[in-house]
Amino acid sequence: MSTNGHVVNGDAQVPPVLAPPPLGGLGRGNDIVIGARDRRCEIYRFNSEQPLYASAWSNKNDIKFRLAVGTITDVGANPRAANKVSIVQLKDDTGELVETTSFPMEFPANAVGFIPDLENAYPDLLATTSDCLRLWRIVDGKAQADTVMHNLTNAQYGSALTSFDWNEVEPRYIGVASVDTTCTIYDIEVGAAIGATRPTAPFTVKTQLIAHDRPVHDIEFSKINGGRDHFATVGADGSARMFDLRHLNHSTIVYEDPGKEKLQRLSWNKQEHYFLALFAENSQEVQILDIRMPCSILCRLRNHNGPVNGIAWAPHSPHHICTAGDDSQALIWDLQHAPRPVEDPILAYSAGGEVNQIHWGPVHSNWIAICFNKTLEILRV
Repeated sequence: MSTNGHVVNGDAQVPPVLAPPPLGGLGRGNDIVIGARDRRCEIYRFNSEQPLYASAWSNKNDIKFRLAVGTITDVGANPRAANKVSIVQLKDDTGELVETTSFPMEFPANAVGFIPDLENAYPDLLATTSDCLRLWRIVDGKAQADTVMHNLTNAQYGSALTSFDWNEVEPRYIGVASVDTTCTIYDIEVGAAIGATRPTAPFTVKTQLIAHDRPVHDIEFSKINGGRDHFATVGADGSARMFDLRHLNHSTIVYEDPGKEKLQRLSWNKQEHYFLALFAENSQEVQILDIRMPCSILCRLRNHNGPVNGIAWAPHSPHHICTAGDDSQALIWDLQHAPRPVEDPILAYSAGGEVNQIHWGPVHSNWIAICFNKTLEILRV
């Protein structure tokens, strides 16, 4: 196994939920401070010939360390380049992440995601978004094109998609966000849209499903009240909104940026379902909300020295969240004492470049995946 970090002793009190190895005091650079004993930081890498962006962990518990990662290359500027999505997996004998299969993409994928299917009740599916939503089926280790889903009511505008999310409780549902201000919920078993949007004018869409009047940047289902019907979105109008699939004729604004800054990403706490994290475009801080107190910030995370690009809650802890950004840092925070101010993260990792994606392993909950430059790394925390 290759690694470029080392561990030093520290005296910090460590919450046991993230052990082994336990998290400790703040690490600087690749120094990770833990308690009582030395242990080398474990890092696995996958290196690509092209810059990497979108990435995701597999959600099947019978496959160890499998991820999807997509390239992001301007084909117009480099006609010899072609974008693709690779499935990579840990090779035990060499301790390396290796590509097991790949498939081409005409446009770079801005989001990828495996079906949230721990019990293997569904086919092994991977979704991607770029110009449209595509499903890929993994059969005998190879990726096959399965379904292309367009929102037909918006096909005339050719609007790019910005993000998507699987519904973990009802994996047949995928929610997709678009620059044309709309969101669509797809039912993958019938290949049709639920509550399909109907634009009244280009770029000023008012729909049954959503009320953002500028591009929608992110969407994520919530586990509130059983986790089947609720989801939230953020957009360029500076608002975060909640929706209920059973009542698509209205939404609830849970946060509005005071300066109307564009909100880029959101993420729901996996254990405390009313806690929501989000950040604005080019912002160096992450805001934590309790949506039971709409438009009120619970706490702010401010240690990044460049714009934040990604946020990910721990799948197994209600108090821990990881943030990453242009300052080449991935920071883990302990929020158990919020709303008291959270001054410093409890762990910091310095990557080899600006971190543009971060994901906390849903199955391997002691591991975090980050993307920077042409590298995908998974880090044991």
